[in-house]
Amino acid sequence: MPTSVLWAVDLFGRVYTLSTAGQYWEPCRDTQLEFKRVTALRQCCWGIAADNQVYVYVCASDVPIRRREETYENQRWNPVGSFCEKLLPSDRWPWSDVSGLQHQPLDGVALPSPHWEWESDWYVDENFGGEPTEKGGWTYAIDFPATYTRDKKWNSCVRRRKWIRYRRYKSRDTWAKIPSKDDPKQLPDPFNDLSVGGWEITDEPVGRLSVWAVSLQGKVWYREDVSYSNPEGSCWSLVDTPGETVQISCGPHDLLWATLWEGQALVREGISRHNPKGSSWSTVEPPMAENGIMHVSVGVSVVWAVTKDRKVWFRRGVNSHNPCGTSWIEMVGEMVMVNVGLNDQVWGIACEDRAMYFRQGVTPSELSGKTWKAIVAGRECDRSHSGSSSSLLSAGCFFGDEVRGSAESSAPSDTDASSEVDRPGPDQPHPADCLDSTGGCKGSPVLGPGPGRPTARAEEKASQAEGTGGEPRPQLVSTLAELPWTNIDLKEPRRVPGHSIPGLPEPPGLSSLGLLPLGLEEPYSTDDHPLWAWVSGGGCAVEAHTALKWFSAQSGLSPAVQTLAPPVTPAQTAAWRKQIFQQLTERTKRELENFRHYEQAVEQSVWVKTGALQWWCDWKPHKWVDVRVALEQFTGHDGVRDSILFIYYVVNEEKKYIHLFLNEVTVLVPVLNEAKHSFALYTPERTRQRWPARLAAATEQEMNDWLALLSLSCCESRRVHGRPSTQAIWSVTCKGDIFVSEPSLDLEAPERPLPCDQMFWRQMGGHLRVVEASSRGVVWGLGYDHTAWVYTGGYGGGCFQGLASSTSNIYTQSDVKCVYIYENQRWNPVTGYTSRGLPTDRYMWSDASGLQERTKASTKPPSPQWTWVSDWYVDFSAPGGTDQEGWQYASDFPASYHGYKTMKAFVRRRCWARKCKLVTSGPWLEVAPIALGDVSIIPESPDAKGSIALWAISDKGDVLCRLGVSELNPAGSSWLHVGTDQPFTCVSVGACHQVWAVARDGSAFYRGSVSPSQPAGDCWYHIPSPPKQRLKQVSVGQTSVYALDENGNLWYRQGITPSYPQGSSWEHVSNNVCKVSVGPLDQVWVIANKVQGSHSLSRGTVCHRTGVQPHEPTGQAWDYGIGGGWDHISVRANATGAPSSGCQETSTPLEEAGSGPVRC
Repeated sequence: MPTSVLWAVDLFGRVYTLSTAGQYWEPCRDTQLEFKRVTALRQCCWGIAADNQVYVYVCASDVPIRRREETYENQRWNPVGSFCEKLLPSDRWPWSDVSGLQHQPLDGVALPSPHWEWESDWYVDENFGGEPTEKGGWTYAIDFPATYTRDKKWNSCVRRRKWIRYRRYKSRDTWAKIPSKDDPKQLPDPFNDLSVGGWEITDEPVGRLSVWAVSLQGKVWYREDVSYSNPEGSCWSLVDTPGETVQISCGPHDLLWATLWEGQALVREGISRHNPKGSSWSTVEPPMAENGIMHVSVGVSVVWAVTKDRKVWFRRGVNSHNPCGTSWIEMVGEMVMVNVGLNDQVWGIACEDRAMYFRQGVTPSELSGKTWKAIVAGRECDRSHSGSSSSLLSAGCFFGDEVRGSAESSAPSDTDASSEVDRPGPDQPHPADCLDSTGGCKGSPVLGPGPGRPTARAEEKASQAEGTGGEPRPQLVSTLAELPWTNIDLKEPRRVPGHSIPGLPEPPGLSSLGLLPLGLEEPYSTDDHPLWAWVSGGGCAVEAHTALKWFSAQSGLSPAVQTLAPPVTPAQTAAWRKQIFQQLTERTKRELENFRHYEQAVEQSVWVKTGALQWWCDWKPHKWVDVRVALEQFTGHDGVRDSILFIYYVVNEEKKYIHLFLNEVTVLVPVLNEAKHSFALYTPERTRQRWPARLAAATEQEMNDWLALLSLSCCESRRVHGRPSTQAIWSVTCKGDIFVSEPSLDLEAPERPLPCDQMFWRQMGGHLRVVEASSRGVVWGLGYDHTAWVYTGGYGGGCFQGLASSTSNIYTQSDVKCVYIYENQRWNPVTGYTSRGLPTDRYMWSDASGLQERTKASTKPPSPQWTWVSDWYVDFSAPGGTDQEGWQYASDFPASYHGYKTMKAFVRRRCWARKCKLVTSGPWLEVAPIALGDVSIIPESPDAKGSIALWAISDKGDVLCRLGVSELNPAGSSWLHVGTDQPFTCVSVGACHQVWAVARDGSAFYRGSVSPSQPAGDCWYHIPSPPKQRLKQVSVGQTSVYALDENGNLWYRQGITPSYPQGSSWEHVSNNVCKVSVGPLDQVWVIANKVQGSHSLSRGTVCHRTGVQPHEPTGQAWDYGIGGGWDHISVRANATGAPSSGCQETSTPLEEAGSGPVRC
């Protein structure tokens, strides 16, 4: 990432910059001026100097800033002199601007300020519309104004040509005073504050800036025509305010806040491309009435403020569509000012020590950040001195006399010197009166007296040690470790001589180093770090992965000191580590104690994710509109998290928004198709309306990110985590997405059951067509390619990663499906079958219904997740049969198709198929090797023992029984084939091991004598279908059996008893049903084909049959739940109530029945 700089002003008015790749503050090149404050962006920096004048500092670049000046020379044809400058009184000026209204001769165009220079002289533009003109550059027209052409015609009475001259901005890398061409009576007062932003306003021309200023009288001014190509702008315009303004802040987008003398904040609304100055002000009250807002700073979607008591506040819920935000949150720390820069990063200046701090942990998902961290980067002028202190720290001279060597010393002088180096004795002379052996110390810049600064001289003690005449001591390191080295850039010279070490030559200049015991917390002394007055991060881009060098003292030994550094012994290293640990512990306790009375900002607030999506408008004209969305999540003291999703849109040039509380959202459904990466959000109210909130992203990855984040937030709001319970209700959408819901205890209550539109559904990873669950935790699923999958106990996968997914039991999953289109033809007496149909016919290439046109070239996979894995081929397995070429014949569209041609076969169609593949991940493992078309697991009680009964139908119609299925082995061990006379399509096993199935011809069968000891039973009993109906599905519960025919009619089997489990007759319950699932409590859930809501009609809706009781097994009414787009549901694991009694094993039910079905 390119480097960028942070701008700051110290208390002396000097301007510094700090690069994101650097480690030193560098003074601004133009140091002649003193500034009060600055506001920066990447290309330039604006500032208010001590003379209250506004200056701009434009950074140097290889690309110059150039502006083109142009003027037009106008002439009219005269019969006497041809074209000349003698124009009619009603004509434009002979030299004018493009409109002809402004008189603009060549010598009348002047440079706007001394900061510009001409690149060249005036010249004629001989290009017109991208094509060259005749020599001279003239263009002709009938009159002024008119359409000009290059060619001269007989009626060309006027002509003009364009003169061009370029000017270049020359004041780069220097402060340029902003000129003023305003009327002296309208000139603004001296400015008090300044802010620049607005370079990312929606649809804003590239390079345009918004510069706002506040005068000493509290008026707000706006600088017109400021851009990258015109850094000075043109003039100041006054913007009315409801009160006297103190300070102002402008963000990169259309966010603008200001503070009033009374302590309130003003928010500018209506800022747009066409109105960059906005239209109106709104007032925001301060966090505390007794302490008004003193300073405010805004970013893209954040607002930080400092009140008069120096408290720092974060404004929640702020963005361009809701610039006022929602509420204030107090943050830790006391600051003089704060500044929000690029990427909403935050800097602040502390009120006590005037040190600069950076807010760490600011991310798009957590805009309030986590903690303040001091910036301890040194100044460029201190670079020569920094090595003397920091290098000795790394050499072991860190803790002064507190760290000792392991060897004992026999010379008392060393002990005395080390003990008195930090505290002066009462009888010690002033250090300025002494001279050491290497030279005088009167000119040495050392520390003066002050808190924590040594004023004692240790040279006398050291000289006494030299005069003992003893042998050189071997442990020289202990003496060096006692030297508290520090920086020499000090204000009041005070000499603290250093030790003279026997046996080692004293390096030159060593005695000039001042001595200061450095603590671990303060690598710089009070006089060393700059005292800051202002900071601006508008030109500083700090990303999450950016490695900054701002937060640690610089290390590196100077050559003179390196010669002094003897080796460090392991004993000293251990002692230093112990000392460091003790000081860190003390500092931690001290800092926590000082901030104990503050509220924990991280526990209360918030992270916000914003983005640009599209939203399906809820009213006419129904269409996709561009919106801004913001997900705001906050955490209370009790640890409960809640989230709100804001959708900001513009209607009739008015900004509005809707919000959704995520604790009310019942399901998030991806709606992938060829055109949009969209998803839908349902609430109970929108479920009843059949009108979800639909959002679309630009890319699939962006949609997955939003989907995963919103899903995780919904789960956190409802405290739903981890894998689903064994009682969960499973469902699958028509897109193959898997959803699960945790049933409440009153879901199946006889009286006042929980409405199923309030059920919360969360998405599981994977992709399936059918899912079947049992209350003992065994879950199976089938893909579109008939592959069987078993649930592994995890959750997440696919687009759900990180916290939304388990770390184990997630595996790669693939699925293959076919896309079908139909080739349609009509018979013609002349040419036979042809693709030219009647005007009322369907498309000649269409879908199955004939309502949508589908050609081979235009047909795409169902969604971007799918990829083609084959070419188009003729499908000969179409229902009704085909001829050798795959054609099906009928009398007309639409009709019953058959595979042979007759005298009345006036139309025909042929099915084309193409395979596509999807690869994802989820908590599913493949069960090989047989492909399955249907599966059913026994809906027994959770406390049941033994193996779990599982039946299935292969893709070829074979009936199979799975052996060895248990909680520990959900995949089972082997298949047991159950013979049939014809292919079957559906099977269902009840709670008492009663097995029902549907054959391919639509008839029903009952398997007799099925028990745990005889899992495959003994024979099939044919059950007659409802009159004139062909069944396609059956579902068996505790005692109830429901069947579904091909026309969507739902039937209940009457007369089922333990002695006669086949029942006696079919009772019609409802129509308009696609799928049915009967649970272990005989509860009935279906997928309805069409459900009318208050706003729309939905297809594929989850419905619950209410009023189901033993004396009324068919229930009373339907309760409509989530939908549409659902394709499958399984409630066979929901055994939250006590199972009914009377279930017993019967080996020969027909012998106890007086009459029964025909046995096959």
